[in-house]
Amino acid sequence: MSKHKNIKLSNIVILIIIALLIIPQTRQPIQVFLQKGIAMIVKPSVIDASERLKLTSYDWTLQDINGNNFDFSSAEGKVIIINFWATWCPPCIAEMPSLDKLYKKYTSNDDVVFLFVSNEETEVLYEFITHNNYAFTAYQPLTEYPQEFNVSSIPRTFIISKTGEIVIDKSGVADWDSEKVTATIDELVKAF
Repeated sequence: MSKHKNIKLSNIVILIIIALLIIPQTRQPIQVFLQKGIAMIVKPSVIDASERLKLTSYDWTLQDINGNNFDFSSAEGKVIIINFWATWCPPCIAEMPSLDKLYKKYTSNDDVVFLFVSNEETEVLYEFITHNNYAFTAYQPLTEYPQEFNVSSIPRTFIISKTGEIVIDKSGVADWDSEKVTATIDELVKAF
């Protein structure tokens, strides 16, 4: 009898979970919660030097949410962290706190440039950043990004060396405020 009771209870739990994932109001918070758990485990890895792509062009124009244009070529010769994301994307939302912490560590370092790039409307981005008290600003692309990025899914984050080599290329959620990422950025800043 207790075995039968356990099966019924587990079926009820599964049905409740499915119902919560179907209801639009509860789906995103649950997905974000699960993605945050994954982010705690997933650490971005450095690409082997022999396999790194190198940017062939810095011809890309963006605009921040305050209306200021940004010429990507002004970042050439610096360490660049680019995150492609959206406010509706659970993995993006889940990794944003760690990206914001990473941004805060380097905000006063002129050798490091952060670009949080989204195709969403300015008001949506502004509201998301303000609501979450993030320190970074968001950018919208005005022209096509360099071909080496080839973004087909989000979140997608790149860390680029001063010489234009893509050192980290990570699709999906990750913990960006890790010792490994910080050490990689510090090493890239010292190089050259």
